[in-house]
Amino acid sequence: MAVWGIVGLGAMVAWYAYDLPDVDRALAASRRPTVTIVAADGSVLAKLGDLYGTPVRLEDLPPALPQAVLATEDRRFYSHFGLDVIGLARAAFANLRAGAIVQGGSTITQQVAKNLFLTPRRTLKRKIQELLLALWLEHRFAKTQILTVYLNRVYLGAGAFGVEAAARRYFAKSARHVSTYEAAMLAGLLKAPSRDNPFANPRRAAKRTAQVLANMVAAGYLSPARARAAKARKVRLAGSGKGRMGRHFADWVVEQVASYVSPGDRDITVTTTLDARLQRLAEARIGTLLGGAGRAAGVSQAALVAMAPDGAVRAMVGGRDYGLSQFNRATQALRQPGSAFKPFVFLAGLEAGLVPESPFTDAPVAVGDWRPRNFGGGYRGRVTLGQALAQSINTVAVKVAERAGRDRVVDVARRLGLTARLKPTPSLALGAAEVSLIELTAAYAPFANGGIGIWAYGIEAIRDTGGRVLYARAGSGPGRVVKPGHVAAMNAMLSDAITSGTGRAARLSRPVAGKTGTSQNFRDAWFVGYSAHLVTGVWMGNDDGRPMRKVTGGGLPARLWKDFMSAAHQRVPARPLPGLESRPDPGQGLPGSPLSDLGGGEG
Repeated sequence: MAVWGIVGLGAMVAWYAYDLPDVDRALAASRRPTVTIVAADGSVLAKLGDLYGTPVRLEDLPPALPQAVLATEDRRFYSHFGLDVIGLARAAFANLRAGAIVQGGSTITQQVAKNLFLTPRRTLKRKIQELLLALWLEHRFAKTQILTVYLNRVYLGAGAFGVEAAARRYFAKSARHVSTYEAAMLAGLLKAPSRDNPFANPRRAAKRTAQVLANMVAAGYLSPARARAAKARKVRLAGSGKGRMGRHFADWVVEQVASYVSPGDRDITVTTTLDARLQRLAEARIGTLLGGAGRAAGVSQAALVAMAPDGAVRAMVGGRDYGLSQFNRATQALRQPGSAFKPFVFLAGLEAGLVPESPFTDAPVAVGDWRPRNFGGGYRGRVTLGQALAQSINTVAVKVAERAGRDRVVDVARRLGLTARLKPTPSLALGAAEVSLIELTAAYAPFANGGIGIWAYGIEAIRDTGGRVLYARAGSGPGRVVKPGHVAAMNAMLSDAITSGTGRAARLSRPVAGKTGTSQNFRDAWFVGYSAHLVTGVWMGNDDGRPMRKVTGGGLPARLWKDFMSAAHQRVPARPLPGLESRPDPGQGLPGSPLSDLGGGEG
């Protein structure tokens, strides 16, 4: 029986050992490449991927770090042979008494075997292979070598593998210099690194650290007095990334990286177009407005995109708080632009033969059974095309769309960069479609750059760790999309929209132009405008579509746009808009036309 038992045991071992993984290959580190996103000035916006620190030797670490790990994970590490029989018995008794799995009996050696060589699947075969590999590791390596491998390869949350990467990630220092409390915090991450790390949950991390310090006292590594002193010492955490600027922008950029390069196992650095000063400015202005006037007006969210006239995104705010919501309202949200869509209608009118002085009558209009009304009610009588756009008169916009042809309006919007679904219905003239803020803002850029179509972009270059350029932007776009004469006419009309029309709250002491927009029932409020240097779009509203308290594009969005653009243009010389080089400086300005007192016509 003994002989047959040995034969059977040998056969079982052979059965489970025949497809054990290649140990040498598993010992080689494998990870996702790290992608570092930086602003134009080199400041880091985000780091994504697996972070490995340089390997550290056990003797180079402060004693408290391995002691904290041993006290918490495997107190009999130096006395067992890879399996802790006492620990297994204790865990089995605790689990039986609790009626559930509340304790584990795995040794550090078993964890090395599992994490380095095996999958996380809970199967009998994997458990037996784990035991076999643990015995092999104990036979092949010294205890200090096993513990060193464990400390250099274990996952400790926030994308960090090994104590060196984790110490730099959480404390901005080498693991060689961590304090006793910091060592206990790192050891506390081993149980639940994603849940208990100080970035994800500072309170849970502190509670877990206190438990590790108690474990160190129980194991004889610390006296109660030293544990209390360690607990009383304040810990300075490195930046978690939650407070970093431009996180919505960084996410938008990361999604595009694979379209330009295939990193493989190389770490890469992505240099972006983001202007750190403008980004901080945009975030600060939105935070201030939403916390004050926005709250009183029932506005819970806002987004802003600012780009150079060639499409280089200089600032992007996708919502009031990235930590609470990673949804990017600048690039992912589709909302009705209201009258902010009208420039494409009026451009279609110009291409159909109209001019800014073309006469129209603001009076009731019907297209089939549809009878649109002006935003403020009432009618103005005889107006010009330019006055109708400046005052955002709905009836004239509908007449222009019908005269130019709805298909032409759709074609103009598509040519300038709107990819959203646009139906040639009568209500399209009033912005009854859904667009994203970044596309709408980019579609205004041809007015600012003289008629050249652009594609919004955020990546300037991609390099590997050796500095080799893997991708560099060389410029691209659809070319000319608006004739110079039509650009000049649009700039004249949209300038009037700010100096004497619905966008007066956005007026600056330099040449600027833009358009307000408000969707039905005050669900969305927009202002998109530009100078010769910068094109900026602003959206405000609520994620659930709840109406705001009579917020129009000419109100809070125009104010936010003005505050941002005014600060953004400090020390930037004024330049005329394309085609308006001989127009007087708006800073000297006119108080407004007689139409300005009749109110806006946003819809």
